[in-house]
Amino acid sequence: MTTKRRQYSKAFKFKVALEAAREQKSISEIASEYEVHPTLVRSWKKQLLEEGQEVFQGNRRQEGKEQAAQEAELYEQIGRLKMELEWLKKKAAPFG
Repeated sequence: MTTKRRQYSKAFKFKVALEAAREQKSISEIASEYEVHPTLVRSWKKQLLEEGQEVFQGNRRQEGKEQAAQEAELYEQIGRLKMELEWLKKKAAPFG
């Protein structure tokens, strides 16, 4: 009988890694407390310490990408409308 792999949420990983980074308890104590393998605790701690700044900047990057995509779409629409306006001016010139 096979067992399904456990998947941990980002919040849980952050909580465990933060406790490991504080170094008030040993990795083994933290692992047994949260019922995860000590290797996972070490890797989460390492990831938190290496990429700590990016953890807090993640939302800003996503917002920046969304804003850039929206700006590109709006500039495209402006260009299209300018072309339509010029075409209409050219076609309406003989009538008035």
